[in-house]
Amino acid sequence: MNEQQTKQAIINALGNFGKRPLADAATALLGALGYKSQKHISLSPNTPENFLSQFDQSGRIKPEQAQIQEWQSADFLFQLTGEEIQTSAKGLSLFDSDKKVNSQLIQSYLFFAIRLKKPSYSRSDLAAITRALNRLFPMPALILFVHGGALTLSIINRRLHKRDESKDVLEKVTLIKDIQFANPHRAHIEILSDLSLEALQSKHAFTNFVELHNAWQKTLDSSELNKRFYREVADWYFWACDEVRFPKDAGKDKKTRNAVSLIRLITRLIFVWFVKEKRLIPEELFDQRKLAELLKGFGQKDTIYYKAILQNLFFATLNTEMNTTEKPDSRRFRTRTNQPRGRDQHYMVHNLYRYRDCFKEPDQALKLFATIPFLNGGLFECLDAFDEKDPEKVVRIDGFSDRPDNELHVPDHLFFSDERTVDLNEVYGTRNKRYKVRGLINIFDSYKFTINENTPIEEEIALDPELLGQVFENLLASYNPETETTARKQTGSFYTPREIVNYMVDESLILYLQNKLPPNTTDKVNERLRHLVAYNDQPHRFSSGEVNTLINAIDNVKILDLACG
Repeated sequence: MNEQQTKQAIINALGNFGKRPLADAATALLGALGYKSQKHISLSPNTPENFLSQFDQSGRIKPEQAQIQEWQSADFLFQLTGEEIQTSAKGLSLFDSDKKVNSQLIQSYLFFAIRLKKPSYSRSDLAAITRALNRLFPMPALILFVHGGALTLSIINRRLHKRDESKDVLEKVTLIKDIQFANPHRAHIEILSDLSLEALQSKHAFTNFVELHNAWQKTLDSSELNKRFYREVADWYFWACDEVRFPKDAGKDKKTRNAVSLIRLITRLIFVWFVKEKRLIPEELFDQRKLAELLKGFGQKDTIYYKAILQNLFFATLNTEMNTTEKPDSRRFRTRTNQPRGRDQHYMVHNLYRYRDCFKEPDQALKLFATIPFLNGGLFECLDAFDEKDPEKVVRIDGFSDRPDNELHVPDHLFFSDERTVDLNEVYGTRNKRYKVRGLINIFDSYKFTINENTPIEEEIALDPELLGQVFENLLASYNPETETTARKQTGSFYTPREIVNYMVDESLILYLQNKLPPNTTDKVNERLRHLVAYNDQPHRFSSGEVNTLINAIDNVKILDLACG
């Protein structure tokens, strides 16, 4: 199948959940991705009790860790071995399932489907079940969780124990979370398509299960997702710099004022997107079809969308208290005189809506903004102001004005353009390279955002809030005269503060423990301390509170005994 056929097959397979038995629907979805096997055990009944009697006769699973009370049903879908890989994918005659690579030996995969009782679960809950199940088997177990009208696909990274190769160490759990059956997010379809056996083989040319597993990990690497997103945003930013016009008060140099203003725009909009993820901002404000019904002249070369929707959203909505019984008119359109340069009672009052004439039905527009919360912060404060030295003079930075002399120009196509090729060779210092860009809203809409930050032991394949600071910091370097060359040439690079902080905490904690132990035990416990920090070989990272708790308990004999092994 080609890529488009694979995506359609995925959409069709997702539509079967809720219509067919879970095992059948889950097997069909995996089949659409190219993963098929006859090595199957049918559990009848597929109750949690029967599942445990089949696979956990020694009682290794702790019910509270695996949250058995939340299971409604559990199915063993199939075991994937090298034989099925060679049959289902072309060019894999050299596939060696017994090959050990980089301290990993994986000879097969197990696939399970578990239906849960509640409609939604946290990332930590699903990761805990994934870890518990993987302790039962010597090979990785991939799990499809079904909850409400969505599913979550969960896999775990595992490696051979450094001192005992008969054991595996369970590492990070990675989840593709909350994939909707009826209306799957475009980003989820893209990710699932990238995980198809054919796509992975084409890109990574794996020859054994370890390489296949590594291909999965690379595809599901959130840092790679962040880099891809940033590359798209950076290309858009450099393209937009030549397309926009901001007020001259925003900076004497055109290049600088456009750069700074666009960085501010991107930062505000990314923040808005995370708020939208909480369903606190209506989707209609970012839907081209709805906007065409709402706005006059939308989609033409004029600056309709940025002014009428985004500026009103930023300044008159997110920076303004909601309408209440006591203050029913907090959010409303300003009044203005008919004189082009006349000043009225609402002149420079930025918590009132502007651009009334851009809306086909202004009162209907106000209803879309009415339920959006007020965020009491400086990010959405309009920077237009009266000059401190000359109160009669106005300094325009954002250009939030519906006066005819407003020079602001941010055309609609910058937000909703289909993919096009632009010349950014001068910006990046390249030659004859073709760069593809698309509208900023289209870029954002093709990625899944989550409000929960990833951790070293569990991550969701989505863009998390830490991205906001990373994008801001990277783009900020792009116009700094001291860093712009480096920033542009390394546009795909990302600062990695989370990894650095994790490393520093771990190493500091290990050093502290070593200093507190008797001198003659230092060599003996060096490696064991690292396992202690990792919670018995699981890659746990401590929060500051956990670090303080552990340090306060450092004189406890039990901890010293554990460290000394």
